[in-house]
Amino acid sequence: MQRKLSLFLGLMILIFGVLKFIDPFKSWYLAQIETSGLPQNSYLMGIIGEIIVGLLLIVSLFLHDQKVKFYSILAGSAGLVGIMIVAVYVHLLPEVPAEVLPLKIKPPVIPFGVLLAAIYNLYRTLLRRV
Repeated sequence: MQRKLSLFLGLMILIFGVLKFIDPFKSWYLAQIETSGLPQNSYLMGIIGEIIVGLLLIVSLFLHDQKVKFYSILAGSAGLVGIMIVAVYVHLLPEVPAEVLPLKIKPPVIPFGVLLAAIYNLYRTLLRRV
């Protein structure tokens, strides 16, 4: 179950990170950063963060060293929690219009769902380590 969840979360966030290089996602993401009041460097940091987190979660599935695998899933899941907290925050800001959100859904249903899945993945990882 955790392997599938890590794969799903990793692929999803990696795809969203890469899509931010291509319009209309690029324009939407830039508008989100500008209207949310986040610092300008958030644009590039968000993209890099999503790609790194996605790769950490995906690569963890192919690692044989259990310690490296543990830290890969741990870092990827924790990073995804942070990214989704920011995504929920941006969705909740009245200044950010629904038109610049990928699915045009203002309530943070998807980011909150991904946040819960990332927390669960993090919890399962830590539980296996104890």
